[in-house]
Amino acid sequence: MLPSLHLFPDHSLPDDKFHDHCGVFAVQGHPEAAKLTYLGLHALQHRGQESAGIAASDGDKIVSYKGMGHVAEVFTEEVINTLKGDSAIGHTRYSTAGDTDLKNAQPLVVSCQKGQVALAHNGNLVNAPSLRKELESRGDIFQTTSDSEVILHYFARSKHTGIPEATADALDRVVGAYSLVMLFKDCVLAVRDPRGFRPLCLGKLDGAYVAASETCAFDLINARYVREIEPGEMVILDGSGISSLRFAPPAPLSQCIFEHVYFSRPDSVIFGRPVQKSREMLGRLLAREHPAQADLVVPVPDSGVAAAIGYAEESGIPLRFGLIRSHYVGRTFIEPTQAIRDFGVKLKLNPVRSLLEGKRVVLVDDSIIRGTTSRKIVRIVREAGASEVHVRISCPPTISPCYYGIDTPTKKELIASTHNVEEIRQFIGADSLGYLSLEGMRHAVGDTQGRYCLACYTANYPTAVQEPLIALRNRE
Repeated sequence: MLPSLHLFPDHSLPDDKFHDHCGVFAVQGHPEAAKLTYLGLHALQHRGQESAGIAASDGDKIVSYKGMGHVAEVFTEEVINTLKGDSAIGHTRYSTAGDTDLKNAQPLVVSCQKGQVALAHNGNLVNAPSLRKELESRGDIFQTTSDSEVILHYFARSKHTGIPEATADALDRVVGAYSLVMLFKDCVLAVRDPRGFRPLCLGKLDGAYVAASETCAFDLINARYVREIEPGEMVILDGSGISSLRFAPPAPLSQCIFEHVYFSRPDSVIFGRPVQKSREMLGRLLAREHPAQADLVVPVPDSGVAAAIGYAEESGIPLRFGLIRSHYVGRTFIEPTQAIRDFGVKLKLNPVRSLLEGKRVVLVDDSIIRGTTSRKIVRIVREAGASEVHVRISCPPTISPCYYGIDTPTKKELIASTHNVEEIRQFIGADSLGYLSLEGMRHAVGDTQGRYCLACYTANYPTAVQEPLIALRNRE
């Protein structure tokens, strides 16, 4: 009997995946800044589906609009037309710190003695609980429960009068992951934390500059990718062009490796490396480490497709799309009164019985978090007639929560934190189970110098994490 398997409820995250905190986008110097920001957020929708917002400046004042839901649901043409100006920033959110509420939707917009400022943040500040407590003891009043707001409070409190200097002063107080875009009436700042946890890229469109969490946002608007914004760098975009300053001393890099495993779109370049290339190599190395006697390689769509391509090419086993994903599953649906087994997974995935029947199948996915969804998928493939199901995962077992901008389950809900590979195999019902090794994953992304954060696989965190956040992620 496997201990504690009842702790992984079926009603948790519907797709049993890690979710990235959000995506950010900015434009400076373009007459259709808000429309371009809308398109940029549309390309970054995969990074957060909870809320979306845009703030725009006409050089005199900042106007913003935010709403709950997908980008296309929040913004109509009429709304976009109210966001006038040649500078804008945008944000699409999936909460990791702060409640699911419109008040926490970003960009956050405030007025202070330095003028109006709007902020959009991808990441998580690990010392936010103590900073907030300190500020509240001084009499500061918070509008949201988001950790991002502490940056604005310290910005407003800074004795520096210059915007870059006051921003650097505020960021000197915070620890953790932050890729920021900040909008002022006459400039835009794009900032990345000294460890470079989350990605942030710089692009150019005619005479305008753009910044985004991923390069795929540039492709949609025909912007040219220029470079990554460096860790510890603040890029200043204004009417005179572009300038840059280093606001923090160098720190060891801690780039999130899960950007290459799952978060980023495969058509993006992240941390200077094409994501598709990384994922195919993950699959190739997985095939070398965990070969299988099988007839078909079947990806779990969409996140397992690139790794499955690599696995199939390396192993010589044919790739077939034996699971078809529905792309029209909304956030709400009507379930029959009489329960249908595995209903949530069946809404998204349906097997191709003619391909699977009588076949030995290698099922390739990017991760196993709780195990509940993997268990259902294995069952669906078996019921479609597969004679054997061999599960292959293109990353190591996930044993620890993330504190740097990823929405993760509690530690006790991560099946690999309390169960070994054989126990997990039994739970999901596979004939065999193989995870890519940590060394294989690092090799696949070209990490020869220890530039990536591996904490979710090793529990070795690159920064100190405050007790309130640890309690949140490890609550009973």
